[in-house]
Amino acid sequence: MAAGGAACGGDTPEQCRADVERLTRELAEANREKIRAAECGLAVLEENHSLKQRCAELEAEQEALRLELDQLQEVGLVWDRGGLLLKVI
Repeated sequence: MAAGGAACGGDTPEQCRADVERLTRELAEANREKIRAAECGLAVLEENHSLKQRCAELEAEQEALRLELDQLQEVGLVWDRGGLLLKVI
C-alpha cells in the first residue's frame, strides 16, 4: 500500500491481507504501549500522593517542634542546634 494512499486501492488480496495483519500488529503494540504509559502514570500519581502525605506529616512535626522550642525559650531554657542545653536564663 502506498504511503497516504487508499487501503488496498489497487493491491492484490494477498497484499491487502498483509496490510491488515501489519496494521493489526501495529495497533496491538500501540495499545500495549498506551497501557504501559497509563500504568507508569498511575505509579507516579500514587508516589506523588505518598510524598505529599509524608510532607504534610513532616510539616506538622516541624510545627510541633517549633512550638515546643518557643515554650522552652519562654521558660528560659536555651538550646543549641545539636540539642544540648546551653544555659538556664
